[in-house]
Amino acid sequence: MVNIREEKASDAAAREALLDAAYGAARFAKTSERLREGRLPAERLSLVAVEDGRVIGTVRLWHVTAGPGCDALLLGPLAVDPACRKRGIGSALMRRAIARARMFGHRAILLVGDAPYYARFGFSAVATADLWMPGRFDQGRLLALALNPGALEGARGLISATGKVAPKPDLNTLIAARGDSRRANARKLVQRAA
Repeated sequence: MVNIREEKASDAAAREALLDAAYGAARFAKTSERLREGRLPAERLSLVAVEDGRVIGTVRLWHVTAGPGCDALLLGPLAVDPACRKRGIGSALMRRAIARARMFGHRAILLVGDAPYYARFGFSAVATADLWMPGRFDQGRLLALALNPGALEGARGLISATGKVAPKPDLNTLIAARGDSRRANARKLVQRAA
């Protein structure tokens, strides 16, 4: 049975492996990634699909503006384990993400994706005609869903990241961790030699 729940810190490695399998290294070159880079996802809006203790699907939403003064969320990436596709897991993740965004009072969701796929959830390119992204993108794939009537009326301009900046690790902590790792490796070598 598939369970959809909020993502936990312990899901990070499995999520990244899943995204690598679904999109490969090309995912880091996407314009949407520029809006996520160095930011934290919107609170309580990172979801995973889990089956038999294994992460098989993921979706996250991020704070952005749809032009000046128009708060929105950016959805993505959405991914399902290639071996688990065609089971409705992506659709279930989408429905849950939209419902939670609405429940938490968000007004609109943007995404870059396949219009025929996302149309079933209410997304279209109508409200994004006057929006652009910070880099190359296909205007026909820039889609929006207003969670409240009129939420995207007058939306015009550059889509910009507004979410919390991800904390950067302290340099001294990184150096100490690397030193601890080297000492541990040295101890192992000495123990093997003895």
